Amino acid sequence: RYFLVGSNPAETKYRVLKIDRTEPKDLVIIDDKHVYTQQEVRELLGRLDLGNRTKIGQKGSSGLSRAVSAFGVVGFVRFLEGYYIVLITKRRKMADIGGHAIYKIEDTNMIYIPNDSVRVSHPDEARYLRIFQNVDLSSNFYFSYSYDLSHSLQYNLTVLRMPLETLKTETTQTRQESFDIFEDEGLSTQGGSGVFGICSKPYEKYVWNGKLLEAVKNTVHRDWLLYIIHGFCGQSKLLIYGRPIYVTLIARRSSKFAGTRFLKRGANCEGDVANEVETEQILYDASVMSFSAGSYSSYVQVRGSVPLYWSQDISTMMPKPPITLDQADPFAHVAALHFDQMLQRFGSPIIILNLVKEREKRKHERILSEELVAAVTYLNQFLPPEHAIIYIPWDMAKYTKSKLCNVLDRLNVIAESVVKKTGFFVNRPDSYCSILRPDEKWNELGGCVVSTGRLQ
Repeated sequence: RYFLVGSNPAETKYRVLKIDRTEPKDLVIIDDKHVYTQQEVRELLGRLDLGNRTKIGQKGSSGLSRAVSAFGVVGFVRFLEGYYIVLITKRRKMADIGGHAIYKIEDTNMIYIPNDSVRVSHPDEARYLRIFQNVDLSSNFYFSYSYDLSHSLQYNLTVLRMPLETLKTETTQTRQESFDIFEDEGLSTQGGSGVFGICSKPYEKYVWNGKLLEAVKNTVHRDWLLYIIHGFCGQSKLLIYGRPIYVTLIARRSSKFAGTRFLKRGANCEGDVANEVETEQILYDASVMSFSAGSYSSYVQVRGSVPLYWSQDISTMMPKPPITLDQADPFAHVAALHFDQMLQRFGSPIIILNLVKEREKRKHERILSEELVAAVTYLNQFLPPEHAIIYIPWDMAKYTKSKLCNVLDRLNVIAESVVKKTGFFVNRPDSYCSILRPDEKWNELGGCVVSTGRLQ
């Protein structure tokens, strides 16, 4: 067997997984439900070591040897033979959000689980393994043990604020196990202290190892499940009047319909678009490192391919391969699914800033603009006017060429009008000074004002 021993960051609580190595094809994992102390884990490993020695009393032939030390399990994968386990062996801390560390994966290790004695070899196994390892997990994959990177800060902090009663019904419905999620934290379920037991489900679209965890998702304790995002995460520190302010940028890349430029264009039939990235800018006062007492704000925007059925033929050796609309979509079905997803995730208003060229000698990108305008116009018939999709075309190429206009100035004007419509997230009520001397701009902000702050 393999024994996987995991601990909490403070190394005071431990959990153990037993992985069977006698099964050539299946994955047999037993989650030892017990939470061990450091002393108990040592004793357990000592007993296992003793019980598995070849000759009792011989010191040299240890029954238990450490195979690898790791920072987390990426998941389990099988090709034509048995299962492999993928482990994070190197990590680097990239950012900190309210005391929650965010790490970048620097290196991973794949270990073949079945023992050599039961291995049923297949001639094509190595080829599949190579294809799988083409995805370089050490490039731009991020994870956090305690912060859900697949959701925005607004979502994460709003879930924390929800009344405990609704949360308990929500969280227990999504979990198959029958135990009380607050019980093993040693916290009372009354009052706000039970907050550490809350775990929202990650947003599947931005999780990249969902498939790798599928085999164990329902059999192991959720502390073992580490969800990974692909994209970017960076943090800088500013000093404003001597106070440390952290500026964090998180970009999450969608795992649905993902692919490189030219190979993936437009949308799939579920409304997921190519190259979709959700970018979130988070600001917070680092002198108070707590979600409940600190000051946080964030702003989220999304970019992606034009949500239509379109593609480019890359077999031609042209710098700009012609754009083709692959499928007639008179009822804007694929755009409808795309905006439906967005309305469910973000609410309204949804504002499209279209940077595609408008003026061209030969019709190229303009094909997409015309189709998109038609789709948005069609869909807006079915939305109440106050929730209509707002469309802003802006031919960036034309602006960049002209000497008279400064691109950033124009973008500033657009950005300001957008923020006035959407607002941004702030986790605390307006300061008393802004009630005494209200700033016009503050009142023009869109979004939603609630008792605890503002929502984008």
